[in-house]
Amino acid sequence: MRSLAAFGPSPALFRLLAGIFVAFILAGCGSMSSTEDETAGWSAGRLYAEAKDAQANGTWDQAAKLLEKLEARFPYGRFAQQAQLELGYVYWKANETGSALAACDRFIKLHPNHPAVDYVYYLKGLINFNEDLGLVGYISDQNPSERDPKAAREAFESFRELVTRFPDSKYTPDALKRMEFLVNTLASLEVNVAHYYMRRGAYVAAANRAQFAVKTYPRTPATEEAMFILVSAYDKLGLTDLRDDADRVLRTNFPDSRFFRDGLERKTPWWKLW
Repeated sequence: MRSLAAFGPSPALFRLLAGIFVAFILAGCGSMSSTEDETAGWSAGRLYAEAKDAQANGTWDQAAKLLEKLEARFPYGRFAQQAQLELGYVYWKANETGSALAACDRFIKLHPNHPAVDYVYYLKGLINFNEDLGLVGYISDQNPSERDPKAAREAFESFRELVTRFPDSKYTPDALKRMEFLVNTLASLEVNVAHYYMRRGAYVAAANRAQFAVKTYPRTPATEEAMFILVSAYDKLGLTDLRDDADRVLRTNFPDSRFFRDGLERKTPWWKLW
């Protein structure tokens, strides 16, 4: 009778299996060593210096990772506060808009009296300003009514907070210029929607949007067209008293309005600046 040992693995097979097992162990160790963080022993100063070098080289993702590690490892040092200040800009340059805005909000909440908090308000406005497809850079290529005005409104609010709280900030003059542009843009967005409703015969909706534009964004370039839409919508609705009142306001403020001659026909889309 054969012993039970005769049915077990042969010495050669055992050595082969052992060799495969050892190979897997070594491969695992090699993989673990390859994922070790080379910054593990770095000081706060070195992490910050390397992050600044990454910014200078335009490697924004790397800069963000280094600043994140700096803040996580040294949360109470002076470098951590500086990392928090710079993260908003670094995220923005890395095309991480959501993270950039969150970093700005977090810094404002943690350091409301920081000497550079005016910069953070300005940066927050700038991020949203450019998030609206760059506004100036792209406004000639796309109908703004196809864009969500949320970013433009949030940019305006950030700039308004800046100029209200820090009227002497070096960022305030530029913020005021951007606010003026944003107001004109938002007014034009409302007028374009009103124009859209007019073309489709939704005269009540057109009148409401035109009226909103006039009341919310007075003294903007879009006011003239908004008033003419209001006149036209009231006329289509048979509201003669309201039509005449709107017409009188339009003629008083824009006696030479081109709309008296051309009507609402647009030969060139309104958003084309050139």
